[in-house]
Amino acid sequence: MNYKVEELNNNQNFRQILAVSYSDLISFIFMHLKKFNIMIFLFLLLCAVFLGIAINARIAIASEYSFFNIALHSLLGFIIFPVVCIPVHEILHIIPYYLSGARNIRIGMDLKQYIFYVTAHRYVATPAHFIIVALIPFILISLSIIILIFILPALWKWSLSVFLFAHATMCAGDFALLNFYYVNRDKKIYTWDDADEKMAYFYEKIVKKDGVME
Repeated sequence: MNYKVEELNNNQNFRQILAVSYSDLISFIFMHLKKFNIMIFLFLLLCAVFLGIAINARIAIASEYSFFNIALHSLLGFIIFPVVCIPVHEILHIIPYYLSGARNIRIGMDLKQYIFYVTAHRYVATPAHFIIVALIPFILISLSIIILIFILPALWKWSLSVFLFAHATMCAGDFALLNFYYVNRDKKIYTWDDADEKMAYFYEKIVKKDGVME
């Protein structure tokens, strides 16, 4: 069910459990990355696997290509591809938001915190909506890079495998938010953002005494 902001604020079946200012996002992210559990273990495992793929690709080209070519592809993988990927990553956050009914969707950045974000102004996201929005860029971009690694020649395998690892680390904020939901998996959490005030709000849907959800 799609709720309105007013329904969450004026409905006794909901209570606000958290409000996060965009200026405190990095603190929020690090706090939930430090809450080690299966979610964070999975994220770290994927990063380790991707790093292993990159190391293996680098070893494979060690004696086959010139220093210049290897340096050029290192630059592509570590810097150029990740920077070019930022708008693609954010657009992939937008698509599931739009398909679920959000219309006032905005992309923002906070250079002091080195973060980019997508927000749907005053749109109430269900737990399923939020999880899909958070995961789609990681899944689609990672799968696309892995396919290219298998298809393209060895030198490109190096730059793309580095990019695969770099992009995974760029998704740390998404996994921190997913971990917030995992830590609170006993609750049904709805969230909405006020993009004008740069605030994110999280509400718990209260379970009735008989265990039936309203």
